[in-house]
Amino acid sequence: MLGWRKKVEMPRPEEALPGRAQPMPVLDRHAVTSRPIAPPYPEGLEIAMFGLGCFWGAERVFWKAPGVWTTAVGYAGGFTPNPTYEEVCTGRTGHNEVVRVVFDPKLVGYETLLARFWESHDPTQGMRQGNDVGTQYRSGIYVATPEQRRLAEASRDAYQRVLERAGYGRITTEILDAPEFYFAEDYHQQYLAKNPFGYCGLGGTGLACPVGLGAADTAEKR
Repeated sequence: MLGWRKKVEMPRPEEALPGRAQPMPVLDRHAVTSRPIAPPYPEGLEIAMFGLGCFWGAERVFWKAPGVWTTAVGYAGGFTPNPTYEEVCTGRTGHNEVVRVVFDPKLVGYETLLARFWESHDPTQGMRQGNDVGTQYRSGIYVATPEQRRLAEASRDAYQRVLERAGYGRITTEILDAPEFYFAEDYHQQYLAKNPFGYCGLGGTGLACPVGLGAADTAEKR
């Protein structure tokens, strides 16, 4: 039980694994789009970052979205610099498994990506997603701008009302300024494209998230 408890409790900075100065080597080519996964990105594109459980399935959710230019998986929100997957799995780095989404705002709005985020997992489960248990599976939105934060918080409030009407509890999603993103190992990148029958533990609630600038007000009136 002690090991299980450690995996669902964020470590203190002084308890975190030391990590390393060297970044993870990246094979900078997306297995689906053949575009680069590392910056610099073309001018005019924007970046979003989400954690919604195992990043294998999370990345597939977004690379399929129209208007998304490229995606990559990695680790964020913890203390250990340049962690490995094995280190993140111990629960002693504090990192979340995240997907970085590079998108063209002229083709897809951030709100549409938020709706995809909410509808692709159950954001009420705390440090888990289904059978995947640990701090690395927590729900999180990591915002790059004040406008992203405003839209993220509005969508959370709107979706909370939808969930409550269906009998779900409180959303546990953390909404934070985007922390440093560390690329995951190459074999994790676009994993489900390379392994079409690979594991995906994501499961949504089946409830649609209101989308649009007036989403919060619309949900309130329903």
